[in-house]
Amino acid sequence: MDSFLIEGGTPLRGEVQVSGSKNAVLPIMAATLLTAETCVIRRVPDLSDVRFMCRILSSLGAEVDFDGSTLTVRAANITSTGDYDLIRKMRGSICILGPLLARLHQATVSLPGGCVIGTRPIDLHLKGLRCLGTQIRIDSGYIHATAPELSGAMVFLGGRAGPTVLGTANVIMAAVLAEGVTVIESAACEPEVVDLIDFLNAMGARIQGAGSPTLTITGVRALGGVEHEVIPDRIEAGTFAVAAAASGGEVILRGARPDHLGAVLDKLQEAGVPIERRGGALTVGSARALRPVDVTTMPYSGFPTDMQAQLMALMCLAPGTSILTERIFESRFMHASELMRLGADIGVEGPSAIVKGGRPLSGAEVMASDLRASAALVIAGIAASGRTQVHRVYHLDRGYERMEVKLEKLGARIQRVPGE
Repeated sequence: MDSFLIEGGTPLRGEVQVSGSKNAVLPIMAATLLTAETCVIRRVPDLSDVRFMCRILSSLGAEVDFDGSTLTVRAANITSTGDYDLIRKMRGSICILGPLLARLHQATVSLPGGCVIGTRPIDLHLKGLRCLGTQIRIDSGYIHATAPELSGAMVFLGGRAGPTVLGTANVIMAAVLAEGVTVIESAACEPEVVDLIDFLNAMGARIQGAGSPTLTITGVRALGGVEHEVIPDRIEAGTFAVAAAASGGEVILRGARPDHLGAVLDKLQEAGVPIERRGGALTVGSARALRPVDVTTMPYSGFPTDMQAQLMALMCLAPGTSILTERIFESRFMHASELMRLGADIGVEGPSAIVKGGRPLSGAEVMASDLRASAALVIAGIAASGRTQVHRVYHLDRGYERMEVKLEKLGARIQRVPGE
């Protein structure tokens, strides 16, 4: 397994182009199964998760061409059974369920995998699909779903930790070809869901209420091909913003969407980080004196759980006590013990991590447990003195496009070390 070798202590300076959103493109790729016509998707990040989804679409019979940042899919003749070994490895693969039911009225897919960050049940996905008339059976690790006729219905998707993003996507994609009107209450409001809705409406779907907790979907008989550009990745932008602040440098983020980053930018500014907005770019500097902050992760437009680990790394550098409370995933503090290897003072009490910042960090060997934890360890390694080696960076490759290359262009002393 590859690792990153980082020589810390160098401020990041320069410009970085924000890639297309991983969390937006995966459901959009699944949505191409809804039509026999050709779909062209632009600004697609070259990530291992995207490559996995390409293989899943191909295993279903779709013609897939991924050239640079442009993805072309033609799903003229597809089957209803996905590749077990591919789907079980990636959480985002569950979003093929809704399109297969809408298009073929049946689907057999494996229960999905992904990062180990806590229980992420798909009960709300299945609840919503059942509301539309789907019969579902789970057997030997497979979801067997049949829907001779999908019918519009009232669907409530609120859960213990708030709305479900992929569950909302799945129900939307099933409902666009259902008979009648579907109303989804407590729908996810994330920009990635809005991007999926824009994609579907361009295909000919009739969806109202994008960005709100109530969606109204009027079913149509068929959808057509479309060209679409994916939104910028707000989590990548936030990660590089935190890295700039932690390193003591200044970085210009090209292509970032400030309107998607409200809670993150607010907390950075509360911590004393200077941020300047210039059209389609953000300039993030370093604080004269970092301040501790308290934060609780919440569904959009609250502070994203996908930025909790990175903010924790920054708060290790801020003198004083910060409290980070995780309300989305119950096991998302696995990076805390690894940050402590670098010298951080962190205590975990239930859903909260108490960070006593201001202690100098020094390089060490650390192990990445999931995608965003990996990013936090890289940020900490850049800020630390000496050498840090981050193992298992295959997690990073799932969600960051050539992260080490982008960081190196900003002046970081970082290299990928191939695994044995």
